[in-house]
This record gives sequence, C-alpha cells and structure tokens, in this order.
Amino acid sequence: MSDTTFAGEVRGAFRRGDSAEVVRLCRTALAEARATEVEALYGLSRVAIRSGDLAAAADLATQSLQAALRAGDRSLEERPRHVLAAVARLSGDLAGARELYLASIRLNEELGRAETVLTERHNLAFCELRLGRLGAARELFAANRAEAERHGWTSFLPFAAIADACLASAEGDHARAARLIAAADAAFAARGQVPDPDDAAELDRARTDSAAALGEREFAEQYDSGRREVSHGPDGTPD
Repeated sequence: MSDTTFAGEVRGAFRRGDSAEVVRLCRTALAEARATEVEALYGLSRVAIRSGDLAAAADLATQSLQAALRAGDRSLEERPRHVLAAVARLSGDLAGARELYLASIRLNEELGRAETVLTERHNLAFCELRLGRLGAARELFAANRAEAERHGWTSFLPFAAIADACLASAEGDHARAARLIAAADAAFAARGQVPDPDDAAELDRARTDSAAALGEREFAEQYDSGRREVSHGPDGTPD
C-alpha cells in the first residue's frame, strides 16, 4: 500500500534513489509553506486593522513582510507592504503613507499587476486629499475611475463611489456628498460586501462631516434622495 502523503512521497523517492524528485518535492513544499505563512500573517493583520488594533496590524504585517523576504519572492511582498501603508495612513502619518503607497505602486508596476496599481493609486489619492491637495486628489480619482471603466474592472466601482462622496465632502458640497454616500452604501450592499477598513474610515468621516454641516434632518433627506436616484446595472454598481 503506497503512502501518498508528502512524507510518504519524499521517503519513497529517496528509497528509489531519486534524489532529484526528493529535491523537487521539498523545494515545492517549502515555497508553498512560505507563501501560506505570508498570506496567513497578512490576513491576520487585516483583521487587526478592522478591529482597530493598528499596533497589532503593523506587527503582523511586518512579520508577513519578513516571511516574504525570506522566501525571496518579490510578489509575496506586495500585500504586507500594502497593509503597512494602510496602518500609516490610519495612524495619521499621511506623508509616510504617501511614500509607502508610491513604493507599492512601483512594486506592482514591476510585477505587472495593473489592477493592483489602480487600487494603490486610489489609496494614494486619499493621502493627497487628507494632505489638502484637492487638485491632485481630484485628478487621481478621475483617472482611476476612467481606467477602471476602460478595462471593465467593475469590482473597483464601489470604491470609486466612496472617492466621489469623500471628495464632495472635502470640497464643502455636503448635500451632494450625502447623495453620493447613499450611492456608495448601495454599491457595496448590492455586492454583499463592506468597504475595506481604510475606505470605511474615509466614508465614515464624510458621513460625519456632512451630517454636521447639513444637520441630521437635511442629511437624511439628501441621503434618501441619493438612494432613490441609484439604479443598479447588471454588475450591481450604481450607474
């Protein structure tokens, strides 16, 4: 009876004198184990961000990045570096976050991950917005939406809706922001999803600022108006 476990396959190859197969099996297993370690630590770091424990998120993301560096695979570095940028941003270190996002964009360009470049440019735009560079943020948000639509990346469109709402709030157009917040909420609800923690924080800020500027009653009226205006296409995102 043959042993089809990993250990059994390695021992069987060794006993047959097939050293090359032993090396292949072991190197493949080590590569898979390292990738799993990186992804597991990354997943835990994202949960820590969602729970508000930024210190734990930074520690777990750092461990994930160290595991990626040990693996010697540049593609494994991308996710933990993304989390470290998000932690800096949520901690209020906008200048540091901006540099980390720019580095992440360069890495993803090197890896040929165009869609991830887009999402990191989305995050970069929020850094520009919170640094008071409204013109730069406006240009990035518009370019990001145009690229997503050009490539048919519909999964990005709910995040673009958040960007629209936050930009309107930052520009002082709180009535429009309230309507756009409704559109963003509807876009995520249609997909059965919730925003990532950093996007959720931006949307909550826009919601709070617009409600304070308009008053709760006017905000609710504008929000309801935005909700009525939303019509969903086949992909579940607002038209």
